[in-house]
Order: sequence, then structure tokens, then C-alpha cells
Amino acid sequence: MNPDIERVLLDEASIAAKVAAMAGEISTAYRGVDELILVCILNGAFRFTADLEAHLTVPYNIDFMSLSSYPTASTKATGEVRVLLDVKNSLHSKHVLIVEDIIDTGHTLHYLYQMLGTKHPASLRACALVSKSDMREVDVPVDWIGFHVPNEWLVGYGLDWHNQYRMLPYIGVLKPEVYS
Repeated sequence: MNPDIERVLLDEASIAAKVAAMAGEISTAYRGVDELILVCILNGAFRFTADLEAHLTVPYNIDFMSLSSYPTASTKATGEVRVLLDVKNSLHSKHVLIVEDIIDTGHTLHYLYQMLGTKHPASLRACALVSKSDMREVDVPVDWIGFHVPNEWLVGYGLDWHNQYRMLPYIGVLKPEVYS
């Protein structure tokens, strides 16, 4: 285990099983749809999206967005969301699934629902690997949640602190002295 990790919260096997189960539920929900558009929110959701799409049984396409809600060198979201990269393809009349790594305050997902809603999709839903429900400041619908987690700084499986620790195959709790 990485020495900066206080403890492993979700091991690799648990994550893999949950992602496969979520993909099954999503495939069932979108059965009969001509094409599902996965909107992967970079950088954190990249690994989750790749593993999720490997288990989907419905036709899909992937697009990407990059957003920022944390100022440089901060551990607290500001509530202000900036788009760094927008989707490249039309979402008009398409079934769209936002794929997020983590939902905490809800501000980013709320912004995504508003912004992507202006592109007139046939449907707009969201899934997230982890959710910190105790941190929610904005009530947002999340159709599929892998794990409800405590309000601790999590890293691994795409989650990061200053672009570090994303490569860990598990999700661990970062020691407070690392980010304090």
C-alpha cells in the first residue's frame, strides 16, 4: 500500500464487481435505445468510464468534458464551475449519461444538468462511482451510485490529489498530513 494512504476504503475486487453490476443496470435501462452517449468527466472519471463501457451491452459512444470546481492548491470546492473542455458531438435527441467519478457538493453535476440540457438530449441521466451524500449542498438526481462514502479525502481509481494517486487500483483515504 502507498505510504500516503491511511487505509484502503474500497479494494480492487469490490470496485470491479460494482462497476460490472452498474453496467448491467445501465444496459437494462437503455435496452432498445439506438445509441447511448456516455459523457465522461475528465480526468477523474476516465478509468471508471473505460471499465464501465467494457461491460455495457447496448450501443454507445463516448464524449468527454473537463470541468474545474476547485481553485489551484485548494481542497474545498468553490461552487463555481468552469468548463475546460466541452463535448464535441451533438447531443440533440440523444440519450445521454453523465459519468462522474465522485459527487460531493453537487454543484458540478447541477451545472452539467443545466448546461447539457440546453443541447436538447432525448434523456439526461447520471452515474457516479462514489457519492459523499453528507457533503451535498445542491440536491441533484444521480441515477446510479456505486458506493456511498464518508467525507474523507479519497484517492485512487481515478480520484486524485493534485493529479497524484489516480493510478492506484483501489480507493484509499489520503492521510490528512499529505493535503493539510
